[in-house]
Amino acid sequence: MPSSGTRGGRALVSLAAFVVVVAGLKAATTIAVPFLFAVFLTVLATPSLLWIERRGIPPAIAVIPVVLVLLGALALFGALLTASLDRFADELPVYRAALEAMFVGGIDFLRSHGVGVPVSGYAESFDPAEVVDMVSALATATVAALSNTALVLLTMLFMLLEVAGFPRKLRVAIGRPEAEFAAARSMLVEVQRYLAIKTAISLLTGALVALMCLLVGLDFPLLWGLVAFLLNYVPNIGGFIAAVPTLLIALVQPGLGTGSMFALAFGHALIHTVVGNIVEPAWMGRKLGLSALVVLLCLVFWGFVWGPVGMLLSVPLTMAVKIALENNEDLKWIAVLLGPTPPELRSKPSAHD
Repeated sequence: MPSSGTRGGRALVSLAAFVVVVAGLKAATTIAVPFLFAVFLTVLATPSLLWIERRGIPPAIAVIPVVLVLLGALALFGALLTASLDRFADELPVYRAALEAMFVGGIDFLRSHGVGVPVSGYAESFDPAEVVDMVSALATATVAALSNTALVLLTMLFMLLEVAGFPRKLRVAIGRPEAEFAAARSMLVEVQRYLAIKTAISLLTGALVALMCLLVGLDFPLLWGLVAFLLNYVPNIGGFIAAVPTLLIALVQPGLGTGSMFALAFGHALIHTVVGNIVEPAWMGRKLGLSALVVLLCLVFWGFVWGPVGMLLSVPLTMAVKIALENNEDLKWIAVLLGPTPPELRSKPSAHD
């Protein structure tokens, strides 16, 4: 039986290896993030590519329309985001000054009514303008990742060319010509379905948010729609993060005010309740959620490693891992721990709790 010292030494070695791996991932951000984007796009594009190949089209030709469609979609998304971000960046100092003045004015109001609030202390620890800066940083990081389009498309191209032949190569490699890989195929189909539905739901959410902001008269409605599209990949808290900057801008934008802010708050709540709690589960067919704690830990960890883009990619990646674990009987218990607590367990605590 190994001694406690041996177990402690192994734990330290494992911890050191983990730190080295994290440091390597952080150092490889420039390459790793475009690669992950390429994997994400490849998973989404694979069903379309296989559909074309089943019509008798050679893989080298079938991949051309798929890549062209994705290239057009990326170019359109990048152009819209860049144009909106450039206009927003020009107005950002004005919004920052207005939000800071509103914040200090609120503190002065409290102090005038006998509530002792140290202005400098609170201004340093919490500044509402920082929320708007975070949204700008998120959009800027996304544009930077998409700007490396050549690496993303080249990696995706070679991945798609390998899709059809990979199962045959794997059968030869393991010496089992008749292997079907049913479990792996089922897992891949489920991951593809999740990402496709999540992307469609995110597009719907972003379009509704942009339309709502346009109807209210909020500046840069397209930018807020694109931000809502990106943050919809983050369950539980993504919608809240997307809503906060629009509410703050509504408070300081000339011609709007508290009424517009409440209208936007109600609209965000309605959109995310209907789309997130009714449309998405019905389309998914079953709940594929993550624990709120797992989501938060993923955001913090991958945000530290890869910045804002890491935060966006963390939840889809974790969701893909969870689906893989659900398809493995030996590791299914980990998927249960990653998921939310079932309603029946919340209402009926066990005698051991």
